[in-house]
Amino acid sequence: MNSPSLNTPSLATAALAALALIAPVVRADPLLSSWLTTNSTKYARIYTSTANRTAGISTTTWTGQISPTYAGIHEINYSATWVYLKNTGLGGYVMGPWNNPNLPKNQGTATKVFRFPRTPVIPNTKTLTGVGVIGVLVDGVSIYNTSDGFSYSTANGKDATPNGGIGPGDRIWNRDAWPNEFVSFDYALNHAQPSGDYHSHANPIAVRYQLGDNVNYNPSTKVYSENTATTTFTHSPIIGWMSDGLPYYGPYGYSSPLDATSAVRRMVSGYVLRDGSYGTTNLSSTGRTTLPAWALAAQNRAQLNSSTQYGPAVNTAYALGHFSEDYDYLGDLGFTPGATSTVGAYTTLFDLNEYNVRFCVTPEFPSGTWAYFATITSTGAPWYPYNAGRWYYGAKTAAASTTTVMAADTPLTQYYRGSASTAETWTAAPVTPSGTNVTITWNAVEGGTYQVSATSDLTNWTTLTPTVTATGGNTATFTEIGATATEFKRFYKITRTGLATYDAVGY
Repeated sequence: MNSPSLNTPSLATAALAALALIAPVVRADPLLSSWLTTNSTKYARIYTSTANRTAGISTTTWTGQISPTYAGIHEINYSATWVYLKNTGLGGYVMGPWNNPNLPKNQGTATKVFRFPRTPVIPNTKTLTGVGVIGVLVDGVSIYNTSDGFSYSTANGKDATPNGGIGPGDRIWNRDAWPNEFVSFDYALNHAQPSGDYHSHANPIAVRYQLGDNVNYNPSTKVYSENTATTTFTHSPIIGWMSDGLPYYGPYGYSSPLDATSAVRRMVSGYVLRDGSYGTTNLSSTGRTTLPAWALAAQNRAQLNSSTQYGPAVNTAYALGHFSEDYDYLGDLGFTPGATSTVGAYTTLFDLNEYNVRFCVTPEFPSGTWAYFATITSTGAPWYPYNAGRWYYGAKTAAASTTTVMAADTPLTQYYRGSASTAETWTAAPVTPSGTNVTITWNAVEGGTYQVSATSDLTNWTTLTPTVTATGGNTATFTEIGATATEFKRFYKITRTGLATYDAVGY
């Protein structure tokens, strides 16, 4: 990798600016261009304890992850029909710690890829989202639905739990992952399965922060929080893609769905607690003896008809919101999504349908698209159904695919290849003189060893010492002492001469 000389960076900048003035605007396919690949040259890291998080001490190896591996997406390929993703599933921020024995690990395998349809289909018959991956965040972290996989067991008079020994439960009153598992989430609001699949059930706040989506980060406490101090928002970016090929946005969209000049505000979920308001059944009074209309459809039931199907009374241990079925959808109660509507004594405005989507224009889709939105309250707390409703809105196509399927999908084009395969480039300001010393900075692959060479005539190159090993991030630096003491011009080149061993499964 050759460097600009010490005395020419301003000319290079001017030339690039001139090219930008005449370059046509080309709108890339969002399903290709929205993936967050800037961290793919960095090792995935975790905090192993709260004390280490406070002190800022992270590690690149841990139980289940015995060698370092790179964060997030490392390869994107596409055909006319599909986009294929290779990915470790590990966030580009420091993950953890967790009140949970399950630790994340590289999710790559020799044959596994994810695929997304480039042209989503909106069917009349919808497919239920299941337990496990229902989409992928743009940083490669898995998206899961509202359920934690367990439900109430009437015969046992308690919830089924991971270590409860009573199976998954009755599958009637299904536990909502957010209130039941948030104690096991890290500060990014994610946690891992026993398989090591690190995933998001609700409001993926860390990747939203990386994308600039109205999130604050306190570097002292290392806590993310919604920026509730402002009333001026920008439209949320795409934060993920669901397995039906529809985009998943952060919480903020245009107030008028088809008007990109309208004010941006928080998108309001169509789901409310069944507390007697808006015409809902007051479960605190009636007990959990009925299901809302959406749940009856999801479970293919007419209605509960036996006390053996009832849930527990609403109390401290089983507060409203403990189960997904504690929520009702306003559209089933006579209200209309996307418009201010009145039913009885209640007037409300909500934006999203029962699938948690709406048709709208967005910065990436100026002609409009069906899109999911992350749902939060005005205080920034996650709110049901968090990412997707009980069904996919589009036709669900298998997110899990194989490299054999990908290879057979021709012609196939590689859009991106990162991590250890990333070609080094200079940073925006690669040369920093200080007295007679010169510091050069380049975008590096963590674990890479680099040899720096210099010349004043572009003919006779001098190998400089020592070599540089990139650690702790995705840039590396080298300072030549006395570089300009006797030279007016100085040129540099960088060569990667080695790469530390890493967990390359799935690459």
